[in-house]
Parts: sequence; C-alpha cells; structure tokens
Amino acid sequence: MLSLAIWTPIFFGAVLLALGRDEQAKAVRWIALLGALAGFLVTLPLVTGFMPATAAMQFVEKLPWIAAFNIHYHLGVDGLSLWFVPLTAFITLVVVIASWDGITERVGQYMAAFLILSGLMIGVFCALDGMLFYVFFEATLIPMYLIIGIWGGPRKIYAAFKFFLYTLMGSLLMLIALIYLYNKSGGSFDILTWHKLPLSASVQTYLFFAFFAAFAVKVPMWPVHTWLPDVHVEAPTGGSAVLAAIMLKLGAYGFLRFSMPIAPDAAHEWAWFMIALSLIAVIYVGLVAIVQQDMKKLVAYSSVAHMGFVTLGFFIFNDLGVAGGLVQMIAHGFVSAAMFLGIGVLYDRVHSREIAAYGGVVNTMPNFTAFALLFAMANCGLPGTAGFVGEWMVILGAVKANFWLGLASATALIWGAAYTLWMFKRVYFGPVANDNVRQLLDLNAREFFVMALLAVAVLWMGVYPKPITAVMDASVAEFLKHMALSKLQ
Repeated sequence: MLSLAIWTPIFFGAVLLALGRDEQAKAVRWIALLGALAGFLVTLPLVTGFMPATAAMQFVEKLPWIAAFNIHYHLGVDGLSLWFVPLTAFITLVVVIASWDGITERVGQYMAAFLILSGLMIGVFCALDGMLFYVFFEATLIPMYLIIGIWGGPRKIYAAFKFFLYTLMGSLLMLIALIYLYNKSGGSFDILTWHKLPLSASVQTYLFFAFFAAFAVKVPMWPVHTWLPDVHVEAPTGGSAVLAAIMLKLGAYGFLRFSMPIAPDAAHEWAWFMIALSLIAVIYVGLVAIVQQDMKKLVAYSSVAHMGFVTLGFFIFNDLGVAGGLVQMIAHGFVSAAMFLGIGVLYDRVHSREIAAYGGVVNTMPNFTAFALLFAMANCGLPGTAGFVGEWMVILGAVKANFWLGLASATALIWGAAYTLWMFKRVYFGPVANDNVRQLLDLNAREFFVMALLAVAVLWMGVYPKPITAVMDASVAEFLKHMALSKLQ
C-alpha cells in the first residue's frame, strides 16, 4: 500500500515528462489530474485499514536494496506519520486543479514536477531505513528547485539557489550522523534499531545538533528561516502551496523520527534552547509579519510563526504538546495551502501581490471574499477552524509544563489576528480602491471547487478533529514513554 502511495504519482509524472510538449497541454492536464486523483485514492485504504490501538509500525514493506551496505527498501507508518500520506496526496490534487489555467508554458513538466515531488515527500514520511530516508529527503529538493527556478517570479534563480543551498548544507551534517549511526549499530540503517542504541551524553549532543542542522533549516526555525520568504515570493502559486503545506513538515517530522528518539538525553538537555527558538519564531516573527507589504511574504512569515508552535509542542514532552504539534502540522497544511492559493486567485487577475494594489475586493468578488475570510480566521486560530485545534493543544501543554511558557505562546493568537485581519481589512474591505479591483471577476467553477475543498477540510478538522487525534494517541504515548525511560537511565 505504501509503495503504491509513493510510486503512483511518480509513474504519472514520468508519463507526463514523456508526453510533455505544449501542443498537448490539454491532454497533459487531464493525465496530471488522473495521476493526482489516483495518487490520493491509493492513500485512503491506509486510513481505513489503520489500527489506532497499537503504536507499532503498520503496512510494513522490507526488501533488500543495496545488499553490500545492508540498505533496505523499508517502509512503514505509525500514528506519528500516517496522516501526512493522504495530506500530501490531497494537497497535490488541489494544486493540480488550481494550476489548470495559470500555467501555459511547459505544462507537462510543471505538472510532472508536482506529481514526482508528491511521491518523494510521501517516501520521506514512510521510510524506516536511514539511507532511504536521506535519498527521499534530498530528492525532494530537485523538483521544488525546478518549480521555483523555471516557473517563478523575476528573482527566481536567486530564490531557487538560496533554497537549494540552505537545505543542502544542513543535510550534509545529517549524512555524517547517519554514517556514524550505521557504524555504531554494527552496519544497520534501520531507524527503529537506532532508537535503542546506548549512546553517551556527548555523542547524543553531537548527533542532536547534526540532525538539528538539517531539520531546523527545513522547518524553518528562527534564525535559519530567511530563505523562506524569498522563496515564497518568487515561487509560482502551486509551489508556495506545496512548500508551506508539506515540505516544511519534513523537518518537523525529522525531529520526531530522528533527533528526539535517537538522542533523547540531548533532547531533554537542550529542550530550553529549542523552546527559546520556538518562542522567538512565535512572537518575533509574528511581529515581523505585521509590517509586510507583500501578501505572500506576510503568509510566509506567518508559516514560520505557526511552525514555531510545532517545535514548541514537541519539546515540552507531554501528550498535549506532542499531539498538538502533530495536529498543528496537519492544520497548517490545509490553512497555508488555502491562503497561498487565495493569493494566487488575486494575482492571476491583477498580477500584483502588494496589499496596496487592492482594496474593496468584497464589492466585486463576494464569493471569493467569503472563502478568504474563513481561511483568514483559520490562520488566526479561530475556534471551529483547523487553525485553532493544534495551537490550543500546544498552549494547554505549555501551561501544563510551565504557566509562563503557556502565556508567552498564547500571545501568538494575538499577533496572528493582528497581521491576518489587518491584511484582510486592507485588501477586501472598504470602497473599491482602483480600476483593477473594479474589473475583477468572481470565482469561476474550477476556482470555487478548489476553495470549497479546502474550506471543507478546514471546517471538518476544526469541528471534529477526533479521527485525526485518535490515530496519534498510542504512538504519542509510546514516544513519550521512550523519551522518559531514556531520561531515567
């Protein structure tokens, strides 16, 4: 089942590369839609067949890959990783539909890049072999680099290089850590075996920071977040949606699968450091978002602030915090994709992302404004939307750990409301500001369908998050038990 989820979109992406001439653009779009839909449908049996009562890996596949180095094609999911598989496939499907008319050059290659990227990202969430994880983790850079560098804005080459260099440099230290663990474990790349290795405090600290270099850049945590706003501004709309919704989660997931269980004592020892960086992201980057004049840049900074909640939740080491961090990752996937695709709807019409270029959009695009308001409220963390659930769980977990920590993290809801609602007021409310806004046409049927899909996801998760949290409970409990036992030893 996991191989199907990984290789179905990659297969369709390869077909598109073979067909991808612009004179066949119509056929290419339909094949891309078929591939994205098939990629999503094959992930659904994972959700229906998953047994939430156990923390063990499920749907496990293990085949020899590079026998000389004992490297295996080893896949499996547990409660920590399950939901990211259908989420990745769903966001890819939404982006393919959203990009239907917006991309007119090299359509086949554009759609292929997203389908291949989808399969590679699912591979990251499923890999149980260290080298397989590394291959998938690094391979995701290639399609995203091409998406930014070919279909991006005026400074696309600069943004693509910055993205590639930042993320690659961090990953080199992770590769050294993986090789060390391979030797230490007697020649095994099995991640679950690494979780049980007896490592000294100093070795754990070196490993923790080697993994930190790779995953903190990917999240991205402050102060290694500076590549993200540049990349979001230059990336095409679909690229921004996938980057914010899924790619940032690869780093946060890495903390849960590598840094913390492999180096648990170091994770406890350096928790104060991680919490401090997370709070700076939540508070300071939230303030930076308020002064942005470019809508995409504002939402990019808000992503850094929201991902700060994720790492904060993980490093307070209680059930509400870890589960809240996971829920926040999924919720942010829906909300950030919706925010970026909404900005894309306006950009397709006016070709500007500047807040000052708009005003009074509600007068000409009432249907779109209704969706935009829902997504803005979710971005603020309004109860009843997906954005509230994870943040509230993390705040409760933080209060449980330390009242002042909880109070500091809760200020994020204030900054979130400030930057999101002030942007919304200037873009959508008031009289019609100029002729560009006066001539705007409301959502067409395809755009309405995309917005409705995301609106349903945001509301469903906000009103009834139990199916998502129930899957995580056993795995979160097992994870925390592992972390606590290591501390006692």
